[in-house]
Amino acid sequence: MPVFSDPERFARLLPGSGSLLAIDVSKRRLGLAGTDVGRRLVTPVATFSRKHWEADMERIGLVVRRREVVGFVVGWPVNMNGTEGAQAERARAFATGLRQVFGLPVLLQDERLTTFAVEEAIREGRLPKPRRRSTPLDHYAAAVILEDALRAIAGPPEPRAAISGSV
Repeated sequence: MPVFSDPERFARLLPGSGSLLAIDVSKRRLGLAGTDVGRRLVTPVATFSRKHWEADMERIGLVVRRREVVGFVVGWPVNMNGTEGAQAERARAFATGLRQVFGLPVLLQDERLTTFAVEEAIREGRLPKPRRRSTPLDHYAAAVILEDALRAIAGPPEPRAAISGSV
């Protein structure tokens, strides 16, 4: 089972229900956000400091089992011009490792401007303001990544049918 960057192909492998887990990957932390089993609601779950691969997979495994996860969405930090740099390659390697450990489909979701979206949501009061400036916001970034993925999976909205008749 490959790691996908195409949401349509990823969605075809998902069962009708079961939650998705998004992971915002950095060298120091992992931010997690998940959906409900119907994939309608996105919830920031947790941010934790990374240790080593096995410990990270063990912590993720606890969330996978508790939330009935059927697929992963990994933030893919491509450059603004769409090319892959070192960080995007690390995210791809992480996604490949997830697939190997859990055997679930993985979607790489473009995460350009996610940090900006989180900061804007905090400024606008849509997300709670952290108590300290140093508080990690990775789980909020994962939630934005997951919301973007859900929109991409759903595809473009259906055009509304014209209503005929006289007014």
